[in-house]
Amino acid sequence: MKQYKTLLFDLDDTLLDFGATEEVALQKLFSHQQVELTPEIKANYKKLNRELWRAYEEDQMDRDEVVNTRFAILFKQYGIEVDGVALEKNYRKYLSEGHHLIEGALNLIKTLHKQFDLYVVSNGESKTQEKRLHDSGLAPYFKKVFVSEDTGYQKPMKEFFHVVFSQIENLDLTTTLIIGDSFSADITGGWNVGIDTCWINHKQITMESDITPTYEITKLEELYKILQVNQ
Repeated sequence: MKQYKTLLFDLDDTLLDFGATEEVALQKLFSHQQVELTPEIKANYKKLNRELWRAYEEDQMDRDEVVNTRFAILFKQYGIEVDGVALEKNYRKYLSEGHHLIEGALNLIKTLHKQFDLYVVSNGESKTQEKRLHDSGLAPYFKKVFVSEDTGYQKPMKEFFHVVFSQIENLDLTTTLIIGDSFSADITGGWNVGIDTCWINHKQITMESDITPTYEITKLEELYKILQVNQ
């Protein structure tokens, strides 16, 4: 098994349970608007949100356009006019208050930081991500946090990774591994810049792509074996 030195971790749905955090934030947001968050509305929001973020990853939209229009677009589908920017501000506040961990994440990171150089590579808003990292207890174990808002680029863009690589001393790409749940952002991004990739395929999705991850796992705990570390 290959020996690695540098591990690049995605954050949402890799170490932090974004789904759980999102659920609470949306409930608070809709309650504040005095609108019931029905299963139908929630499903429509998630579909719309995925489409907008995919456009962002493909460089068809900028981040501000995604986050400042998604709620306005959603509510308009139900005949309600809202201030998308104001709702986004409230949503971000609620989101930053959530730091639900993926099962086993904290113990894994505590163990790995003794043997590896750990970094966060995340698409999102810097203030939100760093607060969630801190509140979850993960922050002290990472040497540096790279968030798309700060870098000016997003995964899977090569430019994002070039910023990351330029700020890691004595980096050897042959002993660097990116670990994440998003095939389009993490695995494609790592592939594009020639580093090994580990896809955390929680939902066991069948992906039709010319890109093959170096490793594919369904649970975080499988990393111990890949990295040859005792639990």
